[in-house]
Amino acid sequence: MADRLHAVVTGGGSGIGLAIARALVAAGHPVTIMGRNAERLASAADEIGAKAVPCDIADAADVARGFAEVADASGPVGILVNNAGIAPAAPFAKSSDADWRQVIDVNLMGAVHAIRATLDPMKAMPSARIVNVASTAALKGYAYVSAYAASKHALLGLTRSLALELAGTGITVNAVCPGYADTEIVRESIARIVEKTGRSEADARASLTASNPQKRLIDPEEVAAAVLYLVSDAARSVTGQAIAVAGGEVM
Repeated sequence: MADRLHAVVTGGGSGIGLAIARALVAAGHPVTIMGRNAERLASAADEIGAKAVPCDIADAADVARGFAEVADASGPVGILVNNAGIAPAAPFAKSSDADWRQVIDVNLMGAVHAIRATLDPMKAMPSARIVNVASTAALKGYAYVSAYAASKHALLGLTRSLALELAGTGITVNAVCPGYADTEIVRESIARIVEKTGRSEADARASLTASNPQKRLIDPEEVAAAVLYLVSDAARSVTGQAIAVAGGEVM
């Protein structure tokens, strides 16, 4: 059973990652959260009753070190939630190769590094789970975030291919694809729109929710609920899927 498997959530110190980690703890799973900001990570872990291991997910050597520490402290990882990500915005013509590499290194290669670090022990488990937190940008395009959208499309491709490769094991691999969510990153985006355009906060928020038929930001807890389902025994036949949590923005 997936119940009580040790879960790791990357980017677990805030936002959607923290909501997922909190939900997993509440469901009875031992949870370790990982991220670059050690102080924020420790505070979040104390808040929800998890363990914290600082790690730069874009650095393969640091990921190997971090996951070795995780396994030594809490045992092998049975649930991996690849949530760490960045979403810089810029016109395509103003995005450098370095900008693209940074986004790909975090959003795609970070997941690759984490999966490599956990996959062999998972194969010995009857019901291990990998959940990649993608985005509606894995399913459609958005202006001014070409690198981000490309990285999330690639993450979804990894999800689907790895699901087929591991279908003969007990491991399922799925993606959740949130729309704009009520997180610190999105609130900062709203503040930047207000600063640069002089529009009201309500207008700035409306510009982000316009593509959501429900006209609202997604609650991080809604994404966490989707993840809880995907790591449950009830979802053992669900693999290679992209679950959109976006108010009907993509269908």
